[in-house]
Amino acid sequence: MFDRDLWREIFQSINMNRTRSLLSGFTVAFAILLFTLLFGIAKGLENTFQENFGNDAVNSISIRSGRTSKANRGLQAGRRIQFTNDEYKYIKDEFNDKVEFLTSRVIKNINASYKAEKNSYPLTGVHPDHQFLEKTKIIEGRYINQLDVKNRTKVIVIGKLVEEDLFVKESALGKYINLGGLQYKVVGIFEDDDGEREERIIYLPITTTQQVYGNNDYIDQVNLTYNPKLNFDQAIGFGNLLERKLKERFSVAKLDQRAIRVRNRAEDSRNVNQLTGGLGAIIIVIGFGTLIAGIVGVSNIMIFTVKERTKEIGIRKALGASPKSIVSIILIESIFITAITGYIGLLVGVGMLRLIGPSLEQYFIKDPNVSTNLVVGATIILILAGAIAGYFPAKKASRIKPIVALRND
Repeated sequence: MFDRDLWREIFQSINMNRTRSLLSGFTVAFAILLFTLLFGIAKGLENTFQENFGNDAVNSISIRSGRTSKANRGLQAGRRIQFTNDEYKYIKDEFNDKVEFLTSRVIKNINASYKAEKNSYPLTGVHPDHQFLEKTKIIEGRYINQLDVKNRTKVIVIGKLVEEDLFVKESALGKYINLGGLQYKVVGIFEDDDGEREERIIYLPITTTQQVYGNNDYIDQVNLTYNPKLNFDQAIGFGNLLERKLKERFSVAKLDQRAIRVRNRAEDSRNVNQLTGGLGAIIIVIGFGTLIAGIVGVSNIMIFTVKERTKEIGIRKALGASPKSIVSIILIESIFITAITGYIGLLVGVGMLRLIGPSLEQYFIKDPNVSTNLVVGATIILILAGAIAGYFPAKKASRIKPIVALRND
């Protein structure tokens, strides 16, 4: 294969048959280019859906309260529904087998200061399970634990940007921050892939929040993740059951959509999976259709090439060339052209995705890209198809008697 004379003959053949070589190469390059663009756009849509979900748990359910919009059982519309610790305990006890992680939230805004630095931040009282719902990454120290909740300790976990704001270049771990006139010890620092908004939050035990900022057992919302073993239909059914049971507890009308609002990501996940599944099927059909068209094109060119070179094959045989050498020179030439032009198609496709990628965000296509392994695999398929398509006619032609081949028109 690395015979210098063999490669000299291959390049001479390519040079003498430029139109045929360019046509063959263009077919391969165009097929790989379209293949790359199609799968790159599909990946961009997938990235958009993943970003919309953020870094939070995809099997989460959030429950918020509001005001009633309909009268029910003699109670007027406009009632304020207030959740308490009892709702948290009810969900925990009643649906323990369907719940993975569970937390309440009490949300406030607070002025925080350390030495000369001051700023305002969201303050959120939580249970320890909250870390897993938000997928918070602790980079120093620890998160809120059950002992903190039980003892109502004045400890906090702060976002990385809070540390940068208040402590500048100093480490916040173990230091005390003034929150509304009270000192809280920093026991942990976290980061969050969702960005700046999440990393400016301060977390503390929910019991401490309730005691200090209201002296009550009120909660603003309940958040949970359902058991991952539940399928989409079971998870959606669980969310509907939660909503129905909570409406019964507060005498809320069944059709009242404002008093108790349940957002179940199982519904989002199912819709996204259906959409991406359908889109993926379409992309695969179109992509492989393009690939098959490329295979057919390469195959036809190879058959034509062998037929065109029948007289040349007769001369080679007359000069003593073996059938094996005749077949190999044709196949190596085909593989060489297909590999080079396939790589060019890949480079052009990747370059186009990078060039037009930013402008595609307005069409909900974020960071379109394609797996190199996927495109290389497609190129190898084209190479094999071309080699197989050329092998049989080349093998047949190599068996023709020189005198017959020389008479071929």
